[in-house]
Amino acid sequence: MAVADRAGGRFLVLAAATGVTVGVGAWVFVEFLRLFELSPVGRAAAHGSWLVFVYIPLGFLAAWAVARYLAPEVTGDGVPEAAGALIVRGGLIRGRVAPLKILATGLTVGVGGSAGREGPIVLVGASIGSKMARVFSLGEDQVRSLVAAGAGAGIGATFNAPIAGMLFALEVILASFAVRHMSAIVIASVAAAITSRSLVGAGLGLNSASYAMRDARELVLYAGLALVVVLASVIFLRLLEAAEHWVHKGNRARSWLRPVGFGLLAAGLLVLEPVLLGTDAARLGGTGQEVTNHLLESATGAAAVGGALSELWWVLGLVALAKIVMTTLTLNSGGSGGAFMPSLFIGSMVGTGFAKLVGPWWGFSAINTGSFAVVGMAAMFAAMGRAPLTAILLVFEVTGTREYGLILPLMSTAILATFLSERFHRESVYTMPLRRRGIASTQRGEVDLLDTVAVGTVMAPARLVVNRETPISELRSGLEAYRLHGAPVVEDGRLVGIVTISDLAPVSEATDAKVGDVMTPRPATVTPSSPVSHAMERMAALGVGRLPVVADDDPGRLLGIFRREEAVWAYHEALGNRTDHHLERQRLAQRTDPGIGYFDFRIPPGSIADGRKVSEVKWPEGSTLVAVRRGRAVLVPVGTTVLHHGDEVTAFGSEASRVVMIERLNTGADEPTAEIELDFAHVEDAGAEHPTIEPPDDSGDLR
Repeated sequence: MAVADRAGGRFLVLAAATGVTVGVGAWVFVEFLRLFELSPVGRAAAHGSWLVFVYIPLGFLAAWAVARYLAPEVTGDGVPEAAGALIVRGGLIRGRVAPLKILATGLTVGVGGSAGREGPIVLVGASIGSKMARVFSLGEDQVRSLVAAGAGAGIGATFNAPIAGMLFALEVILASFAVRHMSAIVIASVAAAITSRSLVGAGLGLNSASYAMRDARELVLYAGLALVVVLASVIFLRLLEAAEHWVHKGNRARSWLRPVGFGLLAAGLLVLEPVLLGTDAARLGGTGQEVTNHLLESATGAAAVGGALSELWWVLGLVALAKIVMTTLTLNSGGSGGAFMPSLFIGSMVGTGFAKLVGPWWGFSAINTGSFAVVGMAAMFAAMGRAPLTAILLVFEVTGTREYGLILPLMSTAILATFLSERFHRESVYTMPLRRRGIASTQRGEVDLLDTVAVGTVMAPARLVVNRETPISELRSGLEAYRLHGAPVVEDGRLVGIVTISDLAPVSEATDAKVGDVMTPRPATVTPSSPVSHAMERMAALGVGRLPVVADDDPGRLLGIFRREEAVWAYHEALGNRTDHHLERQRLAQRTDPGIGYFDFRIPPGSIADGRKVSEVKWPEGSTLVAVRRGRAVLVPVGTTVLHHGDEVTAFGSEASRVVMIERLNTGADEPTAEIELDFAHVEDAGAEHPTIEPPDDSGDLR
């Protein structure tokens, strides 16, 4: 117990260290973005200068180059990459991802691109958590905990909101509320929030005035707001989906044209914005946090956009649509940025515009646009991320609201928006990129059968192991001899890759190539403690038929191979376990059913049981033979026990099974019998005659 306590305490210390490191990373991230804002590049983006036609395409191109040549993981939002790493690689993320993600996001957002820092900081935190777990040789389950803790700490740090960070990690990253992960996530989120607040101050979060619902009839308006938010979210999701589809079916040979072209389009929107709105205060570029704060704090929303046109609801709707287009261009440029803050921006705009639209004809109470901005923000993130709990707590926490006056519309609108958005678009903004890559994030309400079987119980030994210098011809002979489709590659006792038949297809029979020339380096792996369901999910996501099994405490030490064949055995084992469990539940139900009890009967001459083995008699369902009294001896019946007329049998079962049993035993009997008028105590009371308990006459199973 003391050892377990020390191990648990060590893990929590690592979680706290992860949170502090993520908090420092958030500070570095914020300061890096501020450098861009204070530079001529940032000033040009803020004022819609024509120089953005140079800065934005160049920034997008530089961010694309970082992702293309240094770390492909840094492209896009960051949340899907963190969640995908948990699904496919058990939480293993390269350490270089954290600094490169900060660099790529600065190049994308700092020059005027429309994206948030929240998605990228999630991946930065997940990368830090993964690195911390690898340095201290933690098992896969603890790696998953620290990766999720780092991701949650990223949200906690960037918003000064540890509760929101915890819920985001559980609901979005892990898609599970497993208790074993919570302690690490909570500690890391709190540590990150405290660290970032100490270094950056309170300026990271959103600010809001205190609002309350004045009239219960306003819930009708909030339901209408949910409908409008769902419409905006579906437009956003479908536009993102169409852009991703177009991008990934295009010509990759000239993929550098994408950041340049999308950058020019984004720059055009940024320059046209002041012309369309009569002001430069809306800021379609950047994170949009400043504008969102204005909407949340303003009773009219006028201060956010500025100009006389800001009083018109359709102007706010136009800004929201422009932000959707601008964000779509930015996220698909090949650079780095998140959809988190743009979703909050769009939601606050939609909420404010909706309040301005319905306010003049709503005669029951005064409409405050700030309250609709707050609720619209929560509803939009819930619809985009399919995370209503995170949206409710995040908005409630990050806005600094201390009153509960808006909690009812906040909850009802977020839940309704989530429910409706799922009906119109199956995927969320975070699962779309994963689904496109063939990675499915499963959220099961019930335990899968294969969740109950560990990989270590069904894995097979690696019958063929090769090294980098093994000739291809020798590998082919080995695969054919063992009838295998692949083999792990081990160098100096460490797993370095895997080679399969598909890797050999392009290689000529006469070539002198080595395994190291064709193998797949750094293959996805599983550990003995991993559930088979996780292994199958990883195999399906990667489209492979086998995974190396490595030690929980050492990802380089090969222990065996998990293949599709092992999955079949795992299913049968899980099915057997479930059947045993089901039988145990049936027996428990029988013992606790008030209609269940012991009853005795005598085998009559000529009965279907006379002279037959117990296993040969069809006993009724719901009954179990307990004992057979033969003279002064008491037998424990098994399948091979032969019954004779005159034997007094004690059974346990229901009233219905008792009736059926007596009827069956009387079938063909010369002298039909009735139940003996005694209970199981008859056997115990026979002690006066000193009966003997005899063992079964042979081994076998009852029935």
